[in-house]
Amino acid sequence: MTSAAAEVFVTPKLFERIVQSPQNLIAIETPNAADVLAQFRLLALRTGQSVYYWQADAGITSLRDREMRVPGSKRVTDALRYILQSMQFGVYLFSDYAEHLRPPNIGLLRQIARIRSGNGRKVVFVGEEVQLPDGLDELVERISHVETGVLRPRLRDGRWVT
Repeated sequence: MTSAAAEVFVTPKLFERIVQSPQNLIAIETPNAADVLAQFRLLALRTGQSVYYWQADAGITSLRDREMRVPGSKRVTDALRYILQSMQFGVYLFSDYAEHLRPPNIGLLRQIARIRSGNGRKVVFVGEEVQLPDGLDELVERISHVETGVLRPRLRDGRWVT
């Protein structure tokens, strides 16, 4: 869960930016990937959006409904093939991906990047520093999340100021 002091980064506006991006590969660079993933879960629960998260031990899982898993998607190659072949809209989050960015996965990512159909499948890499193999950088939209210090209101001359 997100802490009360943490700023909300994953908003409907950010989600719309991801969905409307001309790129199908997105990199969100953040110092706190776990918090950003938790915020994506909250967004999926509140808005009903199709947001999925890949983990090596579970494969692709819906952030809306933890019981909804894509069978046979534990390997990154299988998960990327599923995304490539799916006709459904979806935002697919990956956080522990670095060791998996090698052939044939790079080729699958290139194919996903070239999809121009209207059903909006987006692969979103979330991490502190998203390093992608040569040739993928021009296919990725980068979004940076820099946490700002949370200003606590204080009383000054009988008025609350931040």
